Amino acid sequence: MKERISDIPVALRLAVLADKTRLRLLRVLEGVELSVGELGQVFQSPQSTISRHLKVLADAGWIVRRSEGTATFYRMVLDDLTTSSRAIWLTIREQAASGDKAEHAEDARRVAAVLDERRTDSQAYFGRVAGEWDSVRQELFGTRFTMHALLELLPASWVVADLGCGTGNIAEVLAPIVKRVIAVDRSGPMIEAAKRRLKGVKNVEFVESELSSLPLPPASVDVAAFGLVLHHVAKPESPLREAARILRVNEAGVSGRVLVLDMLRHDRSEYRHLMGHQHLGFSRSDIDSAFEMAGLEPMSFRELPVDPDARGPGLFVATARVAIGSGGARKK
Repeated sequence: MKERISDIPVALRLAVLADKTRLRLLRVLEGVELSVGELGQVFQSPQSTISRHLKVLADAGWIVRRSEGTATFYRMVLDDLTTSSRAIWLTIREQAASGDKAEHAEDARRVAAVLDERRTDSQAYFGRVAGEWDSVRQELFGTRFTMHALLELLPASWVVADLGCGTGNIAEVLAPIVKRVIAVDRSGPMIEAAKRRLKGVKNVEFVESELSSLPLPPASVDVAAFGLVLHHVAKPESPLREAARILRVNEAGVSGRVLVLDMLRHDRSEYRHLMGHQHLGFSRSDIDSAFEMAGLEPMSFRELPVDPDARGPGLFVATARVAIGSGGARKK
C-alpha cells in the first residue's frame, strides 16, 4: 500500500530540504509549473539529475506532478501541503529569501526566459502557419540574418574603437558596416588571434595597448565599445575616461557614444580565480557611477534577454555620452 503523505515523518521531509538544489527547485516550483526539460534549462543541469531531485521531493510530499502528452509537469501547491510541511517551508523560504539574492535573481531570469520560449512554442502551435514560416526561414537563411540586416542602420561614416577586442568578435560584426574599426587589446596573443580571424579585412586597425592609456588622438572615434571587458579592470572609470577622451563631438554639440556590454552582478566567486575577474558583474548604479567618474553622462541601461541554453550570468548593455562641460571630447 502506497504511503500517505501525512505518514511521512516530519524529520524525513525536513531532511529532503538539506540539499541546496532541492531548495532552489521548491522556490521555483512554488511560483510556476515546469517540466523536467524546462527545469534543466533553468538550472543548467542534465535532465537525469533534475529528475532524481524531483523524485525525492515528490516522494516526500513537497511537489505534485501531472502528465500532459509525453511531458510531466511539476509544481508545489502550498495549500496541498500538510500543516507541518507548510510551516516548515514558510520558515525555510523566509530564511532563504534573505540569503543568496543574486542566485534568486538569476533563477528568476532563467524561468522568465523559459516561459517566454514556451509562449513562443504555444503561439507556433496554435498559429501553425506562422510557426512553419519561422522554421522555413531559419532553414533557408539561418538565425543571424535579422541582426546583420539591422546593422545597416548604423552610419557608414563611423569610426568605432573596439576596446578590449579579444579575438575580434565585435570588430568582425562591425567592419563590413562602418568606415573603420580600431581593435585594441592589451594581450598580444589576443591581438594575433583577432588578426587571424579578420585576415584580409582592410578597414580594421589593430593596436596592442593598455585601455587606460590609449595611443589614440582625442576626438578620433564615434563609438567606443567595451564587450565583456570592464569586469577584468580594477577601476573601470580609467578606461572609460580614455573612451571619453577619444570620442568626437559634432558641430551641433552631439557627442559620440560609449557602449558597455557586460555581466549583471552575480555571485560566482570562482570567476575571480579561474578567469581573473576583478568584479562579479555590475548593477546599474555601479555602471552609472563609473560613467560619471569618467566624465560621461549615462544614457541607457538594459538587461538583455536570457538565452535558456546559456550557462553564464545575465548580461546588460549600457550607453553614455560625454557630459556637457566635461572636456572629455572635442569637435571633429
